[in-house]
Amino acid sequence: MNSATSQPTMTAPHDLDGQLCFALYSANLAMNKVYRRVLSDLQLTYPQYLVMLVLWEQDGLTVSTLGKRLYLDSATLTPLLKRLQASGLVARTRAQTDERQVMVTLTPAGRALRARARPVPEGVFCATGCSLDQLQVLKAQLEALRTNLIEHI
Repeated sequence: MNSATSQPTMTAPHDLDGQLCFALYSANLAMNKVYRRVLSDLQLTYPQYLVMLVLWEQDGLTVSTLGKRLYLDSATLTPLLKRLQASGLVARTRAQTDERQVMVTLTPAGRALRARARPVPEGVFCATGCSLDQLQVLKAQLEALRTNLIEHI
């Protein structure tokens, strides 16, 4: 421990396999490949699926609310929403109370897709090879890591 800051000290590894960022990056690549396979029948990309998950939880959100929920800026989110709209899954309209805000709502096809997406989490769970307890611990650790990293941005 560094007594001046009460923070643990460590010698940073300098090889690729010693990097936390590479472990996260490569796990994310593998996860995206699993989702690509599992989502192929739904004709959704992984980021589009995340948008749909949020809208299935609560329909009729602003683009900015969606962005906050997904940790995405509007420059990244807007093209996703345009593709979802072109697919007939969402509608984007100006808010009546503030025309600067764009509201995103599910279409009937977008709502119906939810039933077809129900097997997705189980398919991903099976691909991990982990127990439910292991995944819950890992998820909590990743959420804590995300929170800590965001505090340092």
